[in-house]
Amino acid sequence: MICLHGLAPEQEAGIRAAAPDWHIIFGRPKDLDPAEFRDAEVIFGWCDAAAETGLAAGSKLRWIQLWSSGADYMPFEKLKQREVMLTTASGVHTVPMAETVFAMLLAYTRELPRAIRNQGRRHWDKAGHFTELNGRTMAVIGLGSIGTEVARLAQAFGMRVIGVRRTARPAEHVDAVLTLDKLDEALAASDVIVNVLPKTTETDGLFDEARFAAMKQGAFFVNVGRGASVRTDALVEALTNGHLAGAGLDVFETEPLPEDHPLWSLDNVIITPHTGGNTDRLKEKVTALFLENLAVYLETGSPARNHVDYDRQY
Repeated sequence: MICLHGLAPEQEAGIRAAAPDWHIIFGRPKDLDPAEFRDAEVIFGWCDAAAETGLAAGSKLRWIQLWSSGADYMPFEKLKQREVMLTTASGVHTVPMAETVFAMLLAYTRELPRAIRNQGRRHWDKAGHFTELNGRTMAVIGLGSIGTEVARLAQAFGMRVIGVRRTARPAEHVDAVLTLDKLDEALAASDVIVNVLPKTTETDGLFDEARFAAMKQGAFFVNVGRGASVRTDALVEALTNGHLAGAGLDVFETEPLPEDHPLWSLDNVIITPHTGGNTDRLKEKVTALFLENLAVYLETGSPARNHVDYDRQY
């Protein structure tokens, strides 16, 4: 078993205690011999060396536990062919991601970017369009653990929540659930749209010129899902022509966002560099998930939860 990315001593001890008969290697990718991945049955984390050696012919790999909630960067076809199980860290990033959404929304409604710019100039200016979240409607596109937590917080702020996902079954903290084929209906009814969708063939380029045109005049768009789901040129046009009031963006089609990209210069856009899930508690939370999955894997040969469906791509 190989555990990557520099765990704390107490986390290493917990893993050793859970699998006392296993040979376990702890370390950062740059410090490990790539050949060691060939003998690993379980890899906690992922890196280039693991991809090159761990999936080579004759390797012993059976299960990968990722640190990320998304898995779109993984070689699905090769993993499927090799019958390697893949689990994500879904649920680990729920709180920081949802808090990032509301940090952006509150910054927008309370004109914090303008205030920060004025503070830097030592300029006292009460101008601005101040508004409230209370009484507004939010569409949450994608009702996984992050989307559900966003919906819970939205209701706490007195918002009406429309959820959009594959099926229309009721969801906690959501006032109405629509299927993806009714996305435009949800967009037209919402003051705030939050995209939390994973990257799949179905979601690639989902938010294009027509989708932004379907949004209510003056809506605020938040993307903490995947950059590939948004056609950036269409978003820039909707932001510059006044159709959208603003946007909060943590993910982008191209990362890092190029220095000359027009999004940087738009005052109605809040940009974070794909840090929405970052937290000082990440190692603690992802290790707890790994230990839960490891206990069941050692007993049954299959992890407890967060399995990736290679056909659905998430």
